[in-house]
Amino acid sequence: MTNSQKFKKSIYPLLKMAGKFFGINGKKILNKKNTKPLMPLAELKVSSNQGTSINLDKYKGKYLLISNTASHCGYTGQYAELQQLQDKFPDKLNVLAFPADDFGGQEPGSDNEIADFCSINFGVKFPVMMKSDVVGLKKNVVFSWLTDPAQNGWNAKEPSWNFCKYLVSPDGTLVGFFESGVSPLDEDITGSIR
Repeated sequence: MTNSQKFKKSIYPLLKMAGKFFGINGKKILNKKNTKPLMPLAELKVSSNQGTSINLDKYKGKYLLISNTASHCGYTGQYAELQQLQDKFPDKLNVLAFPADDFGGQEPGSDNEIADFCSINFGVKFPVMMKSDVVGLKKNVVFSWLTDPAQNGWNAKEPSWNFCKYLVSPDGTLVGFFESGVSPLDEDITGSIR
């Protein structure tokens, strides 16, 4: 871990408090009407950080918490919380990380460097996908689904920064969007996993 990464990791608790108390990057948008998707997420394929193709139907029947991640961000400490969440619900949830460099060069590493960073520094065991775009016209197919009401049924909110999170239910319904300042262990996330 570089000195810059160590510093950013050390400020995560402050960012977490700011999100909790002042609402900074703490927006939550929930699917209160339980609107169903128009296109199944399970039909999509993604690439792992080793380049292998993964059919998302592999995760059917479990909750998915999908997050855009970065190794050089103040929220990078959330990798540990994402792993804690995965460990808390091993039979009910899969966390999927999508490294992206969409917000000012905060994910400059290669796929191998990202995987090593996550494993060595945060003990990440959940799947880390191939680095890709998560906003704009070139965003990957999963984030296209997550941010297109014509596919997911209701949500158009793109990630506003690194470590935004989307919770998808076992039946493929998009449950909610959670900004960077919302911890993966937030009660609106953990309380939704049944």
